[in-house]
Amino acid sequence: MTATTRTLAFGPGWHVADVICTAGAGDRPFEESHQDFCVAAVTSGTFRYRTQQGTAMLAPGALLLGNSGTCYECGHEHGSGDRCLSFHFGPAYMERIAAGVPGARTVAFEVPRLPPLPALAPLLAEAEAAREMADKDAFQELSLRMAGAAVTTTSGATAVPRTPSRRDQKRVAEAVRRIELDADSPVSLSALADETATSPYHFLRIFRQVAGMTPYQFLLKTRLHRAAVRLRLSDDAISAVAFDAGFNDLSTFNRRFRRVMGETPGDYRARRSGSTGMRAPKARRVETDSCDPF
Repeated sequence: MTATTRTLAFGPGWHVADVICTAGAGDRPFEESHQDFCVAAVTSGTFRYRTQQGTAMLAPGALLLGNSGTCYECGHEHGSGDRCLSFHFGPAYMERIAAGVPGARTVAFEVPRLPPLPALAPLLAEAEAAREMADKDAFQELSLRMAGAAVTTTSGATAVPRTPSRRDQKRVAEAVRRIELDADSPVSLSALADETATSPYHFLRIFRQVAGMTPYQFLLKTRLHRAAVRLRLSDDAISAVAFDAGFNDLSTFNRRFRRVMGETPGDYRARRSGSTGMRAPKARRVETDSCDPF
């Protein structure tokens, strides 16, 4: 066996896998079948992909596109091994996503791949970072955005932001209040969408337009803010602060806190006693995906 597959996250109608292939020039390609729709981001290596839509060379940054029920072959005549983040969607799930993309003509992909496109680079980097950080909670949103990006790009649809209706703004406001109330508990995108009577893809799109970030990013911001306030006001153990804020493990909390706040939770707490003699806070990069159309 030349490929290993590790499931990273899953939900009703979708799943994400980390696929590592070790095949080389001496390994004969064999026919396989896409059980669902597939959008696979190549993160390393190269390989030849042949399917009903055509034949293409896949390189890092490209997206492999597969239609449900179709056969395909992958070959490595020019180099050994590759690694992909493989997003899979059931037909009904994919149809709901395509229905939310203005101008999309069909749910089926007509080309075998998308080349490395600058517009997709921020999304692919975010997905690869989520894999390396084992951030399984981020993958439902990333799956929807990945599928939406593939459908939008292959269909030639123009992602023109529409002004959210008053009803959509009300829906987002209700979701924001729900996240604030339950930030220390698991909050899923599907549950939020169900409560607003919209599809997950439509809800994700309008939430980003109205709130300026995704629901998961807003949830993390809320958790980190509450943890930072508690670090300033109490002497509770950092682990207790992290778990009470909704983080499942201390290492994840430490990484996210340092990435956003520019310093470790311990260093942040150490500066809480008054303003005199305090060193200037470290410069930090403000994370935003406002330039990412997907």
